[in-house]
Amino acid sequence: MRLAQFISIHREAILEAWDSFASTLQPETRVMGAKEVRDHAGQMLTEIAADISTPQSTRQAVEKSRGEGPKARADTASEVHAGTRLRSGFTIDQLVAEYRALRASVLLLWSQEPDRDAEFREQDMLRFNEAIDKGLAESVSRYSQTVNESQDVFLGVLGHDLRTPLGVILLSAEFFLHADELDSRYTKVAAGIYTSVRRAEKIVQDLLDFARARVGSGIPVDRVEADLTVMCENVVQEVRLLHPDRTVVFQPDERIIGKFDVSRMGQVFSNLIENAVKHGSGDSPVTVSQELEDDHVVFAIHNEGEPITAEDTLRIFNPMTRHSQFALAERGPGAGLGLGLFIAQEIVTAHGGTIKVTSSAASGTTFRVRLPLRSGAAAAD
Repeated sequence: MRLAQFISIHREAILEAWDSFASTLQPETRVMGAKEVRDHAGQMLTEIAADISTPQSTRQAVEKSRGEGPKARADTASEVHAGTRLRSGFTIDQLVAEYRALRASVLLLWSQEPDRDAEFREQDMLRFNEAIDKGLAESVSRYSQTVNESQDVFLGVLGHDLRTPLGVILLSAEFFLHADELDSRYTKVAAGIYTSVRRAEKIVQDLLDFARARVGSGIPVDRVEADLTVMCENVVQEVRLLHPDRTVVFQPDERIIGKFDVSRMGQVFSNLIENAVKHGSGDSPVTVSQELEDDHVVFAIHNEGEPITAEDTLRIFNPMTRHSQFALAERGPGAGLGLGLFIAQEIVTAHGGTIKVTSSAASGTTFRVRLPLRSGAAAAD
């Protein structure tokens, strides 16, 4: 008897062994019924039996091992099972354990089968393990994808819901800041509230932008005819006011007029200049320059100080990995989420531009933003 036939004939015995093990993995917060425990195991066994009984070439076997090749259906039983287990409170470790149990149940029962076809025993074992691994990979992928999507939706909802109360606090702080009858003590408190809320607003905006970028829609930009030099001058002036003890030099080559989302580009330059001030040497100026290169504009933000290693420059725009120097500097109460550079890159990319960083002890650190003056122009360096 071939293994595929054995699975079909002994399907109920295999499922009973599955039920026994899966019941031990139930989340502590709920008790699952027999039908819920079994879930999609029957369909999974059916798909496995069909898989191992279908002829396949060496090339198809290699493609399957890489997770490639056509799928039998849009959502396999393994993928649906993963989503159901996630909603039931199973961890990914428990999900993987179920596949180990399913594999063991089938092989144990089959080893006791006296009528095994010796000629195809090795081939059947190989194909069965391939099918189990394929189902496991599909389940883990779907589980992880669903978790990531849920987190992104949560971040978006959280950011959206926080904006209203923050806006009320900000308006109240502005009212007290401009009230002539308040003495300096209350004005100082109002200024502290205002600064803290502005910081919180930036964190919320970063959360919303991060969620937009992660769900695949990207960060939206609305390009209109604008003076980017004026916008950059305003950002530099804001940074100077926030850091009166630091020198920030703006060196415009000429006035830059083009199609940009001014608000979004303000985020880019605010993040880059703030980073340069925060992580640069305190006794050296931060220099912001701009120049035209044909139909593109190039902005450079430069600071002296501890260089970023070559390895870290490759991952510095990844929101899940933080440059150690940046992380150490941002562990205080004013720490952000570390999303600034990722969001800056997303905004620049949405404009059809590029953002790169170079860093060394001799020449310092420079972030270079290259943007097309009009949409549709290539921005390759």
